[in-house]
Amino acid sequence: MLSMMFFLTSQPLWLSGILVVGLPTLVATAAPAIIRRWVTLEDLRSNNEVAGFKFATVGVLYAVLLAFAVIVVWQKFADAQTVVAQEAGAATTIYHLSDGIGPGPGAAVRKALSEYLKRAIAEDWPAMETGGQSPDVRRALGDIYTTVLAVDLEDNRGAALLAEILHQLDSVAQARRVRLVMAAGVMPELIWLVLIASAALTIGFTFFFGAQNLRAQMLMTGALSVLVFSGLLTIIAIDRPFTGTVSVGPQALIAVLKDMADRP
Repeated sequence: MLSMMFFLTSQPLWLSGILVVGLPTLVATAAPAIIRRWVTLEDLRSNNEVAGFKFATVGVLYAVLLAFAVIVVWQKFADAQTVVAQEAGAATTIYHLSDGIGPGPGAAVRKALSEYLKRAIAEDWPAMETGGQSPDVRRALGDIYTTVLAVDLEDNRGAALLAEILHQLDSVAQARRVRLVMAAGVMPELIWLVLIASAALTIGFTFFFGAQNLRAQMLMTGALSVLVFSGLLTIIAIDRPFTGTVSVGPQALIAVLKDMADRP
């Protein structure tokens, strides 16, 4: 199940839309006409009252579940954007503070920081698309620690600057760890099974209503299918915040690199 969700997330949004919304909607729209071949309108009409009451209950329960899932994945997607911004902000602070520890040590810290940012952009993001990470980026982060810890400043001002640089470096490391964890997705397999099975059950209920106008019933069933499966498509598109068309990019880190390159 999770592998199928990853496949859908990694595809272009239009293709995922066809697979998740288009095909099920075609089946749902045609189903009432197919059922009418086997069950008479009179028999279906006899179920309208009981089926309508049950459908209202099922529909409300599924709407609550779907809305809850959308809110959760959207919040995690927003959190992923925030984490990348925090990583970029901490890197910018390190860059500026490095001026205060001397020309030589400061240049060494900036060089190590620049190497980390370049590798994070070039290697971490492609790796996160499959839920992985780059060992080269981890080593580049370790090189920053090594460079900072090698600086020997005896005055109180220098010691305070080094302490703050290490604090900001810890923020970079923590932000990277959080985005690596988020890259694997939010929804567990059980929730996916419940969402998909409940969607099929909700749409399936509409097949057994008996409307005088068959075409109108088909259109209403198709419209409901579009709404339900569009909600599922939204969850699929943003469940893995660093994968697919709708994803969090490294623009914040790129902006830090650009600022460093523009330094006179």
